Amino acid sequence: MKYIGRLLGWLLLGLNILIVMGMLFCAYSPYLDPVRHPVLACSGLAFPIFLILTVLFLLFWLVVYYKYALASVLGMVCCLSTIYTFCPLNFFREEAPEGSIKILSYNVMGFEADHPDTPDNPNMILKYLKESNADIICMQEYSAGGRLKQSDIDRALSEYTYKNHQKAGKNGGQIACYSRFPILSANPVKYTSEFNGSILYQIKIENDTILLINNHLESNKLTIDDREKYVRMIKSPEASNVKASMRTLLKKLSEAIPIRAQQADSIAQIIRQQEGKSFIVCGDFNTSPISYTHRIISENLTDAFTESGRGPGISYHKNGFYFRIDNILVSPNFKTYQCTVDNSLKNSDHYPIWCYVTKKKLFP
Repeated sequence: MKYIGRLLGWLLLGLNILIVMGMLFCAYSPYLDPVRHPVLACSGLAFPIFLILTVLFLLFWLVVYYKYALASVLGMVCCLSTIYTFCPLNFFREEAPEGSIKILSYNVMGFEADHPDTPDNPNMILKYLKESNADIICMQEYSAGGRLKQSDIDRALSEYTYKNHQKAGKNGGQIACYSRFPILSANPVKYTSEFNGSILYQIKIENDTILLINNHLESNKLTIDDREKYVRMIKSPEASNVKASMRTLLKKLSEAIPIRAQQADSIAQIIRQQEGKSFIVCGDFNTSPISYTHRIISENLTDAFTESGRGPGISYHKNGFYFRIDNILVSPNFKTYQCTVDNSLKNSDHYPIWCYVTKKKLFP
């Protein structure tokens, strides 16, 4: 009986080590070339699963045989920065000082275009934006059509003197920016995409001109049928369901990842070329924070949610996909406060993300 228990312990330890190795691979997958290895570059999406299993093993070994807990501890130490990027624990968050600027980014999914905006029946997305008290609002999948007209949007957001909305990609929806501050210019970032795009704005804030890039990066192009298959796989994980759904999912993800990576390279190049200038980069990246896209764009920037957010900050919440794919990144001369993914509004498939920013003082 003693030998059986020892053998079982070794088998569990071996499984624990395999899971830790999987966690490490996922954590460092953003350094893979997504053009050469598109399927492996998807691995970051699985990081939360391996992390949870590693934590469960850690708790198990602490109760059963604490020496074996070392495998989980070492693995988590090697992944500390990734863990903190995925799920920051800023329990004590500073209040934003007076004079801070509130930035809000939101994939509005067309404002529920068939939902008009009337006093008796307000469009909830427009109502939220109007009451947000944000100084700069960046929107993706912006469109005025159906029963909701452009005049309705402008009326609801009439406090924003400066606005720009233009098409993203060749045949895509629009990207928009509504601002209390003058928008001096708005130019598309040059990269190839059929339906997605990024806009570079110059915004005048008092004596400073900041560069803001509003992004809607390459979508994974999952159809309604693809998403239904994925939901069925989650609810009923039978071998046939899992095999078919995973094959479809990996195919679609691996097609979008290299395209999105090239778009991220174009954005990162602009940031490098404008080194030393005030930058804000936000929007729907269509990928998790543990990805090549997020890593390369945020290379010289600070992730506002990592700096001042709390928890996993899931911003996409439909069809069984729960990830933080919406971001606000700032240049090192900015400090962020209270970055929040606001899950109180469910009228889009995304939640809005917002934070306060202020310029850092050069001297105390």
